[in-house]
Amino acid sequence: MNASLIIIVLFAIFALAVGLYARRGKKQLSLEQWAVGGRGFGSLLTFLLMAGEAFSTFSFLGASGWTYSKGVPAFYILSYGCLAYVLGYWMLPAIWRYAKDRNLVSFADYFASKYDSRAIGVLVSIVAVLAMVSLLIIQLRGLGIIVSEMSYGLISQNTAIWISAVLMVAYMTVSGIHGSASIAIFKDVLILGLAIFLGTYLPLHYFGGFGEMFARIDAVHPELLRMPEHGFNLSWYNSTLLLTSLGYYLYPHGFTAVYVARDASALRKNVVLMPIYQVLIAFLFLVGFAAVLTVHGLEGAQTDLALLRLVKQTFPAWFVGIVGGAGLLTALVPGSLIMLNASTTIARNIYREGFAPQATDREVARVARIALPLFTLVVVFFVLRGGATFVALAIFSSSLLTQLVPMLASSFLKRPFGTREAAFGGIAAGGVVLGLSSWGGMTLATAFPGAPLAFTSINMGLVALFANAVVFVAISAAQRLLRARIDTAVGSA
Repeated sequence: MNASLIIIVLFAIFALAVGLYARRGKKQLSLEQWAVGGRGFGSLLTFLLMAGEAFSTFSFLGASGWTYSKGVPAFYILSYGCLAYVLGYWMLPAIWRYAKDRNLVSFADYFASKYDSRAIGVLVSIVAVLAMVSLLIIQLRGLGIIVSEMSYGLISQNTAIWISAVLMVAYMTVSGIHGSASIAIFKDVLILGLAIFLGTYLPLHYFGGFGEMFARIDAVHPELLRMPEHGFNLSWYNSTLLLTSLGYYLYPHGFTAVYVARDASALRKNVVLMPIYQVLIAFLFLVGFAAVLTVHGLEGAQTDLALLRLVKQTFPAWFVGIVGGAGLLTALVPGSLIMLNASTTIARNIYREGFAPQATDREVARVARIALPLFTLVVVFFVLRGGATFVALAIFSSSLLTQLVPMLASSFLKRPFGTREAAFGGIAAGGVVLGLSSWGGMTLATAFPGAPLAFTSINMGLVALFANAVVFVAISAAQRLLRARIDTAVGSA
């Protein structure tokens, strides 16, 4: 056993101990305490939870990996959060007030309550659970890669995935969201220092400076420093930026992190501070660029290894272990939040709303604790099958969850414009477009062969959202017009 593996194992033991210790002083955790911490988290813990959701293995490995393989198109990861935080400053307090007044616990609770429909709750739950499968795949696959790479292959990816999944299930079952919040405190301090250090030290170590690094990349791989004309071009970039910023707060584990806040002020402070994490992503871009000329032979999904391979060839084993441990914590916090939200959604909005409307809160809490390991087991199955890169999975999840944007936008009106039928129709329309794109190979280029490149390069997720919005508005307007005519006819009679 080398020094790196010892340190990673110590990190894992420490995380488990902190997660279990978070239960201390809480004899009986109700579903509300287990899932949203009794809505008693102040500004700091709210910030750490929402930052933990935002800064995951997608950021830690995906940002550097995509910079390594794609270059400047990866900058969308840096940009979309900035737009989302502007929306969040006004949107999140309204969601928090509504959730607090009605004791909402799960992601789907909000939509079911706003539209006064159990069926809407079930629909949103299905969309959310499907998206959370992809999101948890990112975290568990990231854990497997980090532990395997940084232990120098002494622990296989599959073994690391199983161990990490069991670890998260253990402390989340016992402590709920308190466990994630406790680990987030240590994770955020560590990852902040490491990202800044790596993004600064590696370009200086290998190239003598940032300017020299980019000059050498420009000489060998100039395509990485320019927006391409095809594929991930400016049209794709802008449409993806818009898509992901609109759906930023529709990640279920991020949405329900809003519920834990003590007051609306904590949420506004959180949004003001969140751009700090966008700065961290910029440092990870620098790591990815540093790897372009120093790490060779990574292709496809392996490009997510760029940061880890560069750290291994640069630093001694003990420091590799620290980076591996930090990566472990980076996956544990959002991964455990995803597990928690998936199990709560399954119990409250699929089990109770769909099959057992008379179930008590205690029974729902029991079902949620049973659903947590079962959901995790299903995701582990998909993780072990392999697949796409972190960024590709993240874009798919974002595209799926963004189909809820029309419903969310309508919910902020004093009287929601949209109807239940319109919500079903809109999501069905968007789902068809996503299905044809993801599994049928349909693109705007194949649908409109003679169209300009700027049009055919638009992200298909945004096209799906547009189809969704058109159907949502059309059905809602038609229903309102029909009701108005019926009311007029009744009044005349």
